Amino acid sequence: MTARVLVADDAATVRAWVTQVLGGAGYAVESAVNGYEVIERTATESFDLIVIDVNMPRLDGCSVVERLRAQEATAATPMVVMSTASRATDEQRAYDAGANLFLAKPLRPDRLTFVADVLLDPVVRR
Repeated sequence: MTARVLVADDAATVRAWVTQVLGGAGYAVESAVNGYEVIERTATESFDLIVIDVNMPRLDGCSVVERLRAQEATAATPMVVMSTASRATDEQRAYDAGANLFLAKPLRPDRLTFVADVLLDPVVRR
């Protein structure tokens, strides 16, 4: 079974890049353009990993992580928060919301793949 990843970022180029990197590593990647779409999608679909940007309009990534951690269906889902602003406050806010990991953009492809591999059981990807 291939692990399903949901990537959320308001920048189409970032969504496409993450999709290309993780898709090339064997993951089934889907995307969302904002935090509300993540909430809606996770209410009806199951994902093995969520990669979400901090700075999105309407509902930011940390707020999404906080909401998902409060829901039984997504409470244990691994979540990676990413941001172009590598301020310590963004990182702390991500961890306080319940993120498993915070990554500063720009991301290196090998680091992104490594993080996904570590957070997901490799057996799931086969």
